[in-house]
Amino acid sequence: MQPPAGHESLPHTRPRPVHWLATAAALAALITGAALLGPGDTTATATTAESAEAPDARTARYPVDCGGTSTEIVKQAPADLDGDGRPETAAVVRCASGAGTRPSGLYVLAPPTAGGGTPRVLATLVDPREKMSITSFKVVGDTVSATLLGYSAASVPRCCPDLRRAVEWRWKDGKFALTALPVAGSV
Repeated sequence: MQPPAGHESLPHTRPRPVHWLATAAALAALITGAALLGPGDTTATATTAESAEAPDARTARYPVDCGGTSTEIVKQAPADLDGDGRPETAAVVRCASGAGTRPSGLYVLAPPTAGGGTPRVLATLVDPREKMSITSFKVVGDTVSATLLGYSAASVPRCCPDLRRAVEWRWKDGKFALTALPVAGSV
């Protein structure tokens, strides 16, 4: 199907350098946010049979304002991400929505403290306030990877993200370090 006359170069249909600069700026903000909101006390403690279970993402409280709706666990995966001998859970979370796709958050959960209770958020890898969606989420070994979808401008329709970047996180020097993977077709 041919595009209508006069619409041969819609601004959101082809990536331009400004789109990649916007992606780089968004990733820089994400890295800064992850560094500022990094994990709390990560002192390793002796594990017991009860604490060796990975945290259940459905029972955690997330730093997300859903305006009266509930949170929805899109995906979750357990692994020992920080190398302390106890499994954590990486979870993709968003506010429940009857229609459309709300922005996602990506969190790493640690088991409850010794007194019990709910799992605690060890790290926020993607904050929903960044207005990104998360696809291709997986955890392999000590690496959390995902594809982030976003928008280069407020004028881009919310149905059609025009920015896409594959990223991964690994525990390094007491926090999760973000690595942006090469863009397909880039040199």
